[in-house]
Amino acid sequence: MTIPQQVLEKMWANDHFSQWLDLKIDAITEGVCRLHFIVRKEMLNGHQTVHGGILFSAADSAFAFACNSHGRLAVGLEVSISYTKSAQQGEILTVEAQEVYLGNKTSVYDVKIRNEQAEVVAVFKGTAYRTSKNVLG
Repeated sequence: MTIPQQVLEKMWANDHFSQWLDLKIDAITEGVCRLHFIVRKEMLNGHQTVHGGILFSAADSAFAFACNSHGRLAVGLEVSISYTKSAQQGEILTVEAQEVYLGNKTSVYDVKIRNEQAEVVAVFKGTAYRTSKNVLG
């Protein structure tokens, strides 16, 4: 098992919120995490589209898995999100975090959420602070 897979397994075991979202991990490698989820009724806002907080949370989870995938404990330092298209109940959304910079103390990630037609639903940018601790102990 690779370091990214070991890190994901350890983090996932304690990440009850990502489990509640029912995120499904498609791929994890150093600096990259791809996952997907189905928009459920309880994820909808008053306009009957996916709540922005759900999109943010799914992107934040992919970001967390990607920025910790090197084995060093990393935490969010600054994040932002832009919503570009609505999504409806029953849609499958794919979330992909991609490392764009890896430094000794910080790293930067672009996260895109796409619908089944590959249209961008949201764009998330995250900067992580990399501690000196090892995720795996």
